[in-house]
Amino acid sequence: MDLAHTRDIMVESQVRTADVTDTRIQRAMRSLPRERFAPANKRPLAYADLEPDVAPGRTLMRPRDLAKLIQALDPQPHERALEIAGATGYGAAVLAACCKEVITLDPDPDLSFAARAALESCGLTNVKTVSTSAADGWKDEAPYDVIMLNGAAEFVPEAWLNQLAPGGRLGVIVRDGAVGSARIYARSDSAIGYRLAFDAFPPLAPGLAKPRAFAF
Repeated sequence: MDLAHTRDIMVESQVRTADVTDTRIQRAMRSLPRERFAPANKRPLAYADLEPDVAPGRTLMRPRDLAKLIQALDPQPHERALEIAGATGYGAAVLAACCKEVITLDPDPDLSFAARAALESCGLTNVKTVSTSAADGWKDEAPYDVIMLNGAAEFVPEAWLNQLAPGGRLGVIVRDGAVGSARIYARSDSAIGYRLAFDAFPPLAPGLAKPRAFAF
C-alpha cells in the first residue's frame, strides 16, 4: 500500500470536501502516519471514513470531524493547547502542527503510553502526555488557549471552562440522544459563550455521559 497516496486520498475525499481549508491541518494529515496511532490489526482501517477501535470502547476520531473541530478552534502558532481523551495521540499530533505546545490527556494510562510512543516515533517534541480523569482536565499547567475534546460528551465539565485563558476556546462535540453538535466556547474577560460549528456524532469519551435517572 502506498500510504502517502492513501493519506492524500483521505485529505481530498474526507477533509477538503468537508470545507476544511486550513492548509496547516491539510499538510499535517498528509504527512502524519495515522496508522502508527492504531493497533496493528486496525491499521488497514486507519484512513477510512470511520472511527477504528484503538482499545475497548475507544476509537480514533473520524478524520473529517477532527479536522473540522481543529479548524473551528483556530489554534495559533504561539498558543498552548490541551487535548482531552486523546487516546493514542493522533489528534494531538495534528493539533501540534498548528500551535506551540500540546498536552494530551487520557484517563487510560495504557493509551497514554501508546500515545507517547506514537508521537515520539513521528519526531514530535512539542506534545506531552498525561493520564488523569477526562472530566477534571489538567489544572497543573492551566490556563490554555485551546482545549479540545477528542470524542463526544453529554455535558461540559466546569473544570474545562475554568482552565481556559482569556480569549481561549474550547471545542467539544455535545451529544443529546441521537443528535450531536460541535460547540466552540470562547472566554472573554467577563463571560463565556458558545457557537455551534457543525454536526457530528462520535462515540462518547470516558466519564462524560450524564448519570442515568432511575426508572421504575
